[in-house]
Amino acid sequence: MTSNLIGRIQQHRDGTFDGFTKRYDIKRLVWFEVGETMEGAIAREKTMKKWPRDWKINLLERENPAWNDLAVGLGLEPLE
Repeated sequence: MTSNLIGRIQQHRDGTFDGFTKRYDIKRLVWFEVGETMEGAIAREKTMKKWPRDWKINLLERENPAWNDLAVGLGLEPLE
């Protein structure tokens, strides 16, 4: 969850944000959701973290079946 999606994507791409994405060298943004409020976004994230992996993959693939890097559509350069 972030209030600055572009900044967070750049942190992940640069490897300056610790956690899952740094540990597994994840650079592409393949899914995101916009929340109405910070509280709502936090609640949604907590709920989704409890979901089985296949539910998360199904959600992602409904919106982005090719797993394209959505950061490009937000104005960031494509990854090499």
